[in-house]
Amino acid sequence: MKRLFGGYTWYFNKKHNRSGSLFQGTFKAKHVDSNDYLLHLSAYVNLNYRAHQLGGLTAKLCKSSWDEFIDIGTGGFCNKNIILEQFRSSREYKQFAESSLKDIVERKNRDKEFYEILLE
Repeated sequence: MKRLFGGYTWYFNKKHNRSGSLFQGTFKAKHVDSNDYLLHLSAYVNLNYRAHQLGGLTAKLCKSSWDEFIDIGTGGFCNKNIILEQFRSSREYKQFAESSLKDIVERKNRDKEFYEILLE
């Protein structure tokens, strides 16, 4: 991951005539140990840019695989069968993911409030 992100940082900085790091903190990996976690992780990854927009941040530079999962985009690089085969249609997956988004934003706001209380 260090090599991948380091190479991308070099490319991005060169292209945009800038210097410095692009990513904050160290890379973290978490084992996906259940199907339920896999489905919610898929929703989180696909809709993370919207979670940040709803939280007041902008995500102008973000790109997502969301269009591939709901059949808007053509082509793409995602192997989405392991997720979509568990739903009757991409529309059903869309409903699942969007309901998960609400939970993600609520948890994010709850965590933010908790950290603010702790830091007081």
